[in-house]
Amino acid sequence: MNEGLNVKMITTLDSPELQPYRTLRRSVDHMEHGIFVAEGEKVVRRLLASKLTVLSLLITPERFDQLKRAQEIPQQAAFTVFLADKAILETIVGYNLHQGIMAVAKVPQEPTLDALLDGISKPYLLVALDGLVNSENVGVIVRNCAAFGVDALLVGETSSSPYLRRAVRNSMGAVFQIPVIHAGDLAAALRDLVERHRTKVLATLPHGRSLIHDVDLSGNVCLILGNEGEGVSRRILDVCTGHVAIPMNSAVDSLNVASASAVLLYEAVRQRTIRQEA
Repeated sequence: MNEGLNVKMITTLDSPELQPYRTLRRSVDHMEHGIFVAEGEKVVRRLLASKLTVLSLLITPERFDQLKRAQEIPQQAAFTVFLADKAILETIVGYNLHQGIMAVAKVPQEPTLDALLDGISKPYLLVALDGLVNSENVGVIVRNCAAFGVDALLVGETSSSPYLRRAVRNSMGAVFQIPVIHAGDLAAALRDLVERHRTKVLATLPHGRSLIHDVDLSGNVCLILGNEGEGVSRRILDVCTGHVAIPMNSAVDSLNVASASAVLLYEAVRQRTIRQEA
């Protein structure tokens, strides 16, 4: 048993300490308190392996024993473990998703944009979200960003946070390994990238003349993904230095934004790999 762990067997979810687990449908409240909920075996295991601060774990005794045997509880862990029978955990919304293993952790402190850019190698690849309201789409995009080596994610003021419950789940824990900046004014942040950091800021459009394979993505680049229905807003378009589109059959209006992000990021990585090998 880790000395820092405080293990409690519970028979009810009425304790104030367990409120975050009882309010899984109130993720915005969690964000206001600087916390988020991770649910499901794979996501929680990845959280435990990350550098983020875990506050508590809610789990069945059997699953807790599995984590201990696999030595997946950090050696210096100092959080509370709430042990509860399966019947109690089944009363929490979404049992078929969390399967009796959940955790609450702190949203990590965000760097400033300048500090972030000073700490990453050049050329960098960023992704910005403008008006993405579907947290599941946001989660998949985060996972794609991690898969394709995106250096950081800028989340505009009109977008859902990657730390909302469904976003964390759909990212499969990828949000634990990629820097996130919630921009209070995305247009101002993008303008700063253009004017002070010589970054190519590109809006992604469903159809356009600048096809993704014809645009140079090998330098400092920020790709902007827009709202699921309306695309990139006019306010953000006015800041962009250009735009890119995925070549598609004209009979198809658009791709799902999360699917489109994978195509766009693959092409960016392909170009950047060629440049490195040249």
